[in-house]
Amino acid sequence: MPLSNSAPLFHLRRIELKMGETSEDRSEIAFFDVETTVPTRSGQGFAILEFGAILVCPRKLVELQSFSTLVRPADLSHISTLSVRCNGITKEAVISAPTFMDIADTVYDILHGRIWAGHNILRFDCARIREAFAEINRPAPEPKGTIDSLAVLTQKFGRRAGDMKMATLATYFGLGQQTHRSLDDVRMNLEVLKYCATVLFLESSLPDLFTENSWVSPNATTRSQSRRESQNVNTPSSSFSGEIHSTSQTSARSDPFNLAALSDEMIKDPLMEEEESLSIDQSSTASASGGSNGCADFLEADNISIPSLSVTSVPFYLGSQKIQVLHKNFPLQVLCRRLKVRFGISTRYVDHTGRPRLSFVVNAPPSLCQVLDTCDNLAQKLSVESGSCSEWRSVVTRKPGFYNYPTVRLHLPTVADGDDIRCITEIYQNDSSAAQRLMFSRFDIVELESLFTPGILVDAYFSLDAYDYQLNAGIRAVARKLVIYAN
Repeated sequence: MPLSNSAPLFHLRRIELKMGETSEDRSEIAFFDVETTVPTRSGQGFAILEFGAILVCPRKLVELQSFSTLVRPADLSHISTLSVRCNGITKEAVISAPTFMDIADTVYDILHGRIWAGHNILRFDCARIREAFAEINRPAPEPKGTIDSLAVLTQKFGRRAGDMKMATLATYFGLGQQTHRSLDDVRMNLEVLKYCATVLFLESSLPDLFTENSWVSPNATTRSQSRRESQNVNTPSSSFSGEIHSTSQTSARSDPFNLAALSDEMIKDPLMEEEESLSIDQSSTASASGGSNGCADFLEADNISIPSLSVTSVPFYLGSQKIQVLHKNFPLQVLCRRLKVRFGISTRYVDHTGRPRLSFVVNAPPSLCQVLDTCDNLAQKLSVESGSCSEWRSVVTRKPGFYNYPTVRLHLPTVADGDDIRCITEIYQNDSSAAQRLMFSRFDIVELESLFTPGILVDAYFSLDAYDYQLNAGIRAVARKLVIYAN
């Protein structure tokens, strides 16, 4: 329902960093949520209409303080009929509300230096916060860690509750209707986590009894359970072509009273671990090939033996497994020459803090498509057999009407460098004389956009990296080295 004009615009209990307090002392978990306008045309961004947050004691999981406010956007015309249908916030409701500039100090005080928590915050809410601070030319708050309940519950709870949306989870546990209002949603988020944690605790204590009495649907195996089961079964490995095999491991049942793993997960999420693994992989690749410029380990697509491709499961994050693509039992690394750029640098994907993850799209020749399609099929089969319930996304994109013009997205990994972000892909420019390496002192999207314009040709040295995150899974091409040809 739309808010009435008589409703209080915001409830505020100031939450500030006290004299002598450091960010390390801020142990409370900040559950937060933003409600926004819904873009209705190309190029239109999101505008925050409401911000709500609660501070939660991590030891007792009780709410300590709260803050919520409506926010007046710079352009009220962005509040469309579609936007009102999503959250009920009308133009009339926010006409007298503070702007984001007015509440920026409070939002910063709440979030900076604390663990951030929320449902789907990595893909949405974190990005909106960063955009809002950038629009007012203010530094954005930084989290001490992030807990995205969509990612955590998908991994730990499985899809027994359906699509894992907050409304679906609330209905599953009988918590009522989701209002799509910030403060209500964060409080519901906390209750959902408590219910899920209780169910998982009971299952871990007496798993056989609960399954026997049908408290849990036999088809509702969680991803973590499936991985543990697969580790206790001796699966024959094979180095022969096209065979799918996984490493066998025997692990003791984890202690359900040991919260150390949860503590680690609060500080570092899987996506952050994934990015760090990319840096490690790149360093090992460089040393194995005899230097950063070596490319002996990269195989041209035409020289890859399709029957020699295989996949395996390797240890990854907190005892989980990750798919690795192999060629003749060695990690596959591919070289494709003179790929034409179809679409330039994109920042539509974000990392664990909401910063953009860089990528661009190239046309894929038939030889490359054959290799990637084979890897895709093998990896998807292993993913399903491992118990993943995520939607698989093909590494090769074939759009209706352009089926004969397949494309591949090349990802450019980045790492934090103090307060800056830098791209760790080696980038060279090939002119008439020789290839010169381009050096970037900082994260500069504009400079990268000027290099990767549609139509230019690039030599791409890339590895294949598997992911299974927030109900999406697949393999992606991660660029280790790029050589750009002058027009």
